[in-house]
Amino acid sequence: MFAPGHLGERTRIAPFEMVDAVLAECGAVEKRIRRLPARVVVYVLLAAGLFEKCGYPAVWRKLTGALSRSSVPRVTATTLWHARCRLGTRPMRALFDLLRGPASTIRTAGARWAGMLVVAVDGTHLDVADAEAVRAKLGKGANQYTSASGYPQVLLVALVACGTRAVIDAVFGPGKPGESILGRRLTRSMQPDMLVLLDSGFATTGFLNATAASGAHFLARLSTHWKPPVLAHYPDGSLLSRIAGIEVRIAACEITITTSQGHRTGVYRLATTLLDPRQHPAFELVKLYHERWEVESTYYEIKKTMLGRHVLRSRTWPGITQEIYALLSTYQLIRIAISDVAHATGTDPDRCSFTAALNMARDQVSRAANVTAGTVIDLVGAIGRAVIDRPMPNRRLRLSPRAVKRPLSRYAHKSLKVDRRTLKATTSINILTTPISP
Repeated sequence: MFAPGHLGERTRIAPFEMVDAVLAECGAVEKRIRRLPARVVVYVLLAAGLFEKCGYPAVWRKLTGALSRSSVPRVTATTLWHARCRLGTRPMRALFDLLRGPASTIRTAGARWAGMLVVAVDGTHLDVADAEAVRAKLGKGANQYTSASGYPQVLLVALVACGTRAVIDAVFGPGKPGESILGRRLTRSMQPDMLVLLDSGFATTGFLNATAASGAHFLARLSTHWKPPVLAHYPDGSLLSRIAGIEVRIAACEITITTSQGHRTGVYRLATTLLDPRQHPAFELVKLYHERWEVESTYYEIKKTMLGRHVLRSRTWPGITQEIYALLSTYQLIRIAISDVAHATGTDPDRCSFTAALNMARDQVSRAANVTAGTVIDLVGAIGRAVIDRPMPNRRLRLSPRAVKRPLSRYAHKSLKVDRRTLKATTSINILTTPISP
């Protein structure tokens, strides 16, 4: 009696042959017949990323609920725990390595700029269980009231394709080294045809040098501590300079955001290794830099839409590693499905709803629907139809004030008089030709 394992319609993207090949490569194939073969455990972990509010036994019931006519073994939480321990972390990492990538083509709308794939790097934190073994590895946060507060956190740093929000590569670990140091491992996935957008936190000597060494170009916001020399002036208002031993162009700009509540102006400096002002004008680079926020949207989809801001289930570091790779793989599977339908229908991926795709993916798992392809292959599928039937409207420029997303008190904003409304906004950009120093 064998246990069924699937991921609904998305089993076609991560088919049985792919999972079996990963297990064979990692030496994780079982040596005797078990109720929970390794392949099934992989699909249970992937499905767990869809149903974050459920424990693993509840995830198992959702996987097998539509298979009541078949001989489905009954498993317990302990059985699932032992199966996860036998599987280990290597197969889930290897599966993520097969799935990760930009999930775009040359013709995908918004994926490229000037022939280069636009990507971004940023970091975020995931809350994990407050277990003794986890605290020993990750530590805990502190505030003005206590030396240890909140849940331990894992620092996740990802390289994301801005056009599709697909994860090209990701690394995670304790937050103490810092995101710019941990993120240097992402340069293994950077290529010469990429333009990497970086926040000021990544505009460090080490990270910029590592990015330039990979052959990729970067567009980074400089913090105030950089005092680069002026080597030449260009007609578009940009300046030739040198930072971290790298020859760069620097564009200083004044950006004004206007809403019904008034306006706000800030001065920014962007440095890039694209040195030709005719092919890559400063004004176009400043407009392009806004695409860096796509990585923030990726983290929102993972942490809010998928996780619902819940703490990860695992209470050991190997279990956390296994769960994060499974979560990233599940996210990537949804993104691949969205990109496929966007390419097939000529739709901009920005108009494809991740929430609609996620809800349909959950339904497909619960119904065990479209697990294998028939004689006629449906390139769009149920997930694709759910996305294109309810396209999102064209994006409008809106402004929401930065505030603590998870305050200690849900009513604190009332006493502090913080306006949390989202307002329509207009932006004006003025390239500055004044000296570089802010």
